[in-house]
Amino acid sequence: MRSVLKMLLLIAVAHSVALAQSTGDRRGWGYGLVGVGGTSSGSVATLHVGAGGEGLVYKGLGLGAEVVYMGPFERFGSGFGILSTDVSYHFAGHSLRQRLVPFVTGGYSMGFRSGVVGGGNVGGGVQYWVRPHVGLRFEFRDHIFSSDSPHFYAFRFGISFR
Repeated sequence: MRSVLKMLLLIAVAHSVALAQSTGDRRGWGYGLVGVGGTSSGSVATLHVGAGGEGLVYKGLGLGAEVVYMGPFERFGSGFGILSTDVSYHFAGHSLRQRLVPFVTGGYSMGFRSGVVGGGNVGGGVQYWVRPHVGLRFEFRDHIFSSDSPHFYAFRFGISFR
């Protein structure tokens, strides 16, 4: 399981670095993140750690992917991985001079540990570009895998680079 998680994390980081370097106009970026969250049942507090990347494809419309490991605070090693592919919209994101860029995002999520389960995610937040190549990312994300399971939500903080 750990080797699969390491491989997926490596793929996500490589993807985000490629996005960040592939365009001279800085329309792609990568990010690392950490977050705290819980479940809609209110029974478990969780820690989230991961990485991802996004790129703008038309004005503020973007595509991205990320891999996150989520586990309960008490037994972090008993968590699971989440691989997500997302569509996003970055308000005024096509303007590279804009420092504060709010965004919304959503897409497909795949949870994995000993098996695989499909679901979705929705969220939103803001990126603040401190420097032309470095930004801070604040967001809320909610992962939903089935109507029977709880929602897994998190408030996440990240460092973006382009």
